[in-house]
Amino acid sequence: MRQAIFLDRDGTINLEKDYLYSIEEFEFIPGAAEAVSLLNMAGFFVAVVSNQSGIARGYYTEEDVEKLHRHISAEIKKRGGRIDAWLYCPHHPSGRGSHALPCRCRKPLPGMLHQAEKLFDIDLSSSIMIGDKLSDIEAGIAAGCLPILVRTGYGISEEERLPEGVAVYDDILEAARSIVHNLVPV
Repeated sequence: MRQAIFLDRDGTINLEKDYLYSIEEFEFIPGAAEAVSLLNMAGFFVAVVSNQSGIARGYYTEEDVEKLHRHISAEIKKRGGRIDAWLYCPHHPSGRGSHALPCRCRKPLPGMLHQAEKLFDIDLSSSIMIGDKLSDIEAGIAAGCLPILVRTGYGISEEERLPEGVAVYDDILEAARSIVHNLVPV
């Protein structure tokens, strides 16, 4: 089984912008691509797990999200890294049809992490979830992963709401450096 690093997207990898789907509006958080590369070199399976309620709300389509993900992957590849898997939840309470709730994937539920576990032979108990929101942390805990909060995106305002014992880093690069130096996969 593989050890994975699960990354939230908005506010963790890229600057937080409401309902981001446009390549032109995408901006990496400084050091994010380097962080992914470090995690890859250390042998981790790197998967992005992202709530994308803008699909259910009709702001953009699944193809828009997938196009942006292909762009982010290409930009990370140019910097020596790779995202091994992209998973996203298209649901929201205001959604209709197949995009309505309830679902099992919208964070803080652990559905995307469980999906990755089955698809990619992931050992959740030795994996890590990194994000900027309490919902990321709760999804990681619910899946049995080690949770890490970053202070980018919404992280600073979410920090006071964290359960005791959750590690906090300024950004994904600082978190990746700590992981690589302290928790190298077996």
